[in-house]
Amino acid sequence: MRVSPAQSVRIQWNGAAATELIRRAAARGLLLGAEHVLAESRKRVPIAEGTLERSGAASVDEQQLVAAVSYDTPYARRVHEDMTARHAPGRSAKYLESVLPETSDAVQALIAAQVRRALGG
Repeated sequence: MRVSPAQSVRIQWNGAAATELIRRAAARGLLLGAEHVLAESRKRVPIAEGTLERSGAASVDEQQLVAAVSYDTPYARRVHEDMTARHAPGRSAKYLESVLPETSDAVQALIAAQVRRALGG
């Protein structure tokens, strides 16, 4: 836009509102990303009765902008860490840890898409 000397342009920056909008969008993106990681890890969780798989959850601390994926059974950590255990094909120890490098690009894309959407892009 070209502005002649006789014209004026007024811009009002509402930084606090913009920051909050971006924070909320990033939190939504983080939750979507954590849910994506959870879904991918569920494909690898060793299954006996399905209890471990069903115990998986995704959560976000919106103030700290930190996401978590967890499995909540008394034996979840042991099953995750026991590299000597035998599991059905496609199922393995490190069922959560192993998907993180594979899903990082998708998680970043989900967060970025929510921020772009919030900003009208």
